[in-house]
Amino acid sequence: MKYDLIDHNLFIKNRKNFASAMQSNSLAVFNSNDIYPISADSTLPFAQHRDIFYLSGVDQEESILVLFPDCPNPKNREILFLKETNEHIAVWEGEKLTKEKAFETSGIKTVYWLQDMEKVMFELMTQSETMYINTNEHYRASVETETREDRFTKWLKDKYPAHNVAKSNSILQRLRSVKDQIELDLMQNACDITEKGVRRVLNYVKPGVWEYNIEAEFMHEFLNNRSKGFAYTPIIAAGNNANVLHYIENNQQCKAGDLILMDVGAEYANYSSDLTRTIPVSGKFTDRQKAVYNAVNRVKNDATKLLVPGTLWAEYHVEVGKLMTSELLGLGLIDKADVQNENPDWPAYKKYFMHGTSHHIGLDTHDYGLLHEPMQANQVFTVEPGIYIPDEGFGIRLEDDVVVQETGAPFNLMRNIPIEAEEIEDIMNS
Repeated sequence: MKYDLIDHNLFIKNRKNFASAMQSNSLAVFNSNDIYPISADSTLPFAQHRDIFYLSGVDQEESILVLFPDCPNPKNREILFLKETNEHIAVWEGEKLTKEKAFETSGIKTVYWLQDMEKVMFELMTQSETMYINTNEHYRASVETETREDRFTKWLKDKYPAHNVAKSNSILQRLRSVKDQIELDLMQNACDITEKGVRRVLNYVKPGVWEYNIEAEFMHEFLNNRSKGFAYTPIIAAGNNANVLHYIENNQQCKAGDLILMDVGAEYANYSSDLTRTIPVSGKFTDRQKAVYNAVNRVKNDATKLLVPGTLWAEYHVEVGKLMTSELLGLGLIDKADVQNENPDWPAYKKYFMHGTSHHIGLDTHDYGLLHEPMQANQVFTVEPGIYIPDEGFGIRLEDDVVVQETGAPFNLMRNIPIEAEEIEDIMNS
């Protein structure tokens, strides 16, 4: 891995918190992701399942974590099953985790090779009554591919049909949404790497560059700072492309007078950052562009202040809608009649700001978190309002990642990344 070894006390704490929420005499199982094939002998780069990483720090394929807090044999209360490494694997694929390295990574003392899994699992299942299976129940999830976790769950339920079945997801949704300080430090590192990319790009952009040139500049900086690259597919959208919310082609030329909406973020140690900045190709905003830009920035700043413990996500978005309505009235994009006659299910402001303002972020860019529960300290949210005006040929979105605090305003992990219009202009023209 490119990143520095993470303090395994994080994973020890995460497992302890998960185990404390389990039913008595139960075990839970977590699998690594597959390495997904493309065709012939080609595969996609491996990306670890976030749940097994969250609980163990293991960032390797063909790994299984078992938690059995009430196991009669204390040795088997936490178990890792790993692919056995050997000289051949070391030569062809690189070094895999040894039992000693697995302990250093995870804090788990009991490590078996994968070939012993069925034998060990049989013993554990005779001693337990309930098995926790790990299903993806994120509110945005839409999965057609059968995962390694899915296949293991089928095998487990077929092999041991008399066991009670419980879900890990409801526990993980709560635990993963509230970040440990070690996690916040990792996310800060991801945001700091993103800052390096932004500053590089501000000094690079000029009329005539292509969207993919800008994407390449970000990637150069990210890789140079121990990131695997983008935390999600980057959006580099010049001119009217910014009005396509999930524009990812990044294949158009940037023209003088246009704005470029850049929705990018570096990952670090599997933790995401998620940033949006909108900058002028020519290094200077027009008066109209700056007026809209400053309106979006004001909404972002005021919306950020609402992210405090006890806030409900749905009510928060209603308040942000009021902020945006006021700004759109000031810009002349809507009028009082539009507001008075609006459909409550699709308010007037939605014509120019049609997406949500905030989502959880962490190990996933759209991270786990139960939206119907009040916000808590140490949850991390994006704040990303935008105004999109196809008739005027530009769209503006601004986005930072912020940590909810026990008291006071949220802490901005992107506080050092240029965002004020004048600062962006100064850097681009320096």
